Amino acid sequence: MKTINARLKSWASILDAKAEAQAVTTSAMPFVFPHVALMPDAHLGLGATVGSVIPTLRAVMPAAVGVDIGCGMIAVKTQFAASDLKSDLRGLRESIERAIPTSAGVNNKKIVSTAEPRVAFLTELAAKRGFDPAQYAGNWALQLGTLGSGNHFIEVSLDETDAVWLFLHSGSRGVGNKIAQHHITVAQRLMEKWWISLPDPDLAYLVEGTPEFGRYIDELTWAQQFALLNREEMMDRVVRQVAEWMGTPVQETERINCHHNFTQKENHFGKDVWLSRKGAISARDGEMGLIPGSMGTASYVVEGLGNAVALHSSPHGAGRNFSRSAARKQFTASDLREAMVGIEYRDTDAFIDEIPAAYKPIDQVMADASDLVAIRHTLRQIVNVKGD
Repeated sequence: MKTINARLKSWASILDAKAEAQAVTTSAMPFVFPHVALMPDAHLGLGATVGSVIPTLRAVMPAAVGVDIGCGMIAVKTQFAASDLKSDLRGLRESIERAIPTSAGVNNKKIVSTAEPRVAFLTELAAKRGFDPAQYAGNWALQLGTLGSGNHFIEVSLDETDAVWLFLHSGSRGVGNKIAQHHITVAQRLMEKWWISLPDPDLAYLVEGTPEFGRYIDELTWAQQFALLNREEMMDRVVRQVAEWMGTPVQETERINCHHNFTQKENHFGKDVWLSRKGAISARDGEMGLIPGSMGTASYVVEGLGNAVALHSSPHGAGRNFSRSAARKQFTASDLREAMVGIEYRDTDAFIDEIPAAYKPIDQVMADASDLVAIRHTLRQIVNVKGD
């Protein structure tokens, strides 16, 4: 751990100057207490650095929570071993792709039976929170159970004992993004109204006790629940497809579901704060979590060590070393094929910007996180599903 200043602590051994400068700016906001914690995967983001943990007193910066509210991971350990698997992994990948819409702007054609109770729960929750999510996305119910694109994925992996795990990464989809963008704009307009000058407009904030803050928390809480249930719905479909492909039901021996773009009330250093984890997971002592690598690299099932200085948090992944546009200039489809040898995936130029070399080395990230989490399982992927 490195103390950059009294209000900024960093666990990132790989950190570019722009990301550090951005984190310094965020940490100087007057309501930050006691300090911002930068995770090992930290990199430049919108307003606040991705991979930062930001505790605030009586205020929240919507852009510092992230625009994919509730984005996170879910993993299931099955009873299967590598020796139980058929050789036709392409058939398994394609069956998962048929069951789950995977690309940007693609929705389910109908609300399936497994999604019905989840949609009903979310409809009731929104009513209790006093808003209609259709005002943001009329098709939000059809988005439940969809993956999206970018760095979101579904994987079949093996752990160090060759046990089969199912693993996926996604968030609150278009409806969560629109909720986030709306409240970022509301916060920015309030800053203009109150003549508050900011070092970055994306550090605009909402003040606890105001109607705008209450509305944001209500809708944010709903979007976080949508994201969690979205992962549950997709995982149930993956489990079903694996069972059909294997010809026998899946026995789940473990299921872990965790956010890494969220805010909630927590107590740190004797004060109640709003703790925003933008690209970080909760890692309280004994709490189970998930840290994926990049496409083609290892992922980890971890147990939190409850590091108080890190605000009981840990990294959420590898963290980018190259922007998407820079990665497309630097790498080729041939480079990606070489990195994905031995892994069943859809071979397309669309994934060049997701090549492992565009990210920080996950082994270094995990070494930097050694006082934040303990590794319980190391996963190597054998099937990768992504959306364009």
